[in-house]
Amino acid sequence: MKRRRALLGALGGVAAVAAASGAAAGLAGHGQGPGSGSPAKLAVSGGYIPRPLLTDEAAAYVTVTNSGGTDAQLTAVTTPLAAHVTLHTTTGTTMRQVTSLTVPAGGRLTLGTGGDHLMLETLTHMPSVGERITVRLHFTHATPATVTVTVPVRPTTYHPRG
Repeated sequence: MKRRRALLGALGGVAAVAAASGAAAGLAGHGQGPGSGSPAKLAVSGGYIPRPLLTDEAAAYVTVTNSGGTDAQLTAVTTPLAAHVTLHTTTGTTMRQVTSLTVPAGGRLTLGTGGDHLMLETLTHMPSVGERITVRLHFTHATPATVTVTVPVRPTTYHPRG
């Protein structure tokens, strides 16, 4: 299973985006930035799912911007497309599952190919290019605590402009 995930992550590099640009690790509640000390205020943009190469797993990418003064933690993700969604971080060529990803105060968390990303596991069906998938992101220390977005399925080799 780890080898398949590594392969999926490596193949996702074909559609490279800036890997975790602006993403920073931090402790919740210890953020600095605009309105320091104010609650995290989140917005999600740029989401997509490359059409998976495997029938049971897919990757998903979004950018989360935090205009508040406190770090937020992405702790869980749900979608009707998958039985389970796990959070992953990538350092070099090593991918590992984590329990949360930090959205720094006054900054952003960019989930992208070759970097931090979401793994959708045990897919309910093979999504088609153009299909729109609902994804629900769950955060701690943030307003709102849950953000629901609809992201398109793109071709496997999709490369976002940016």
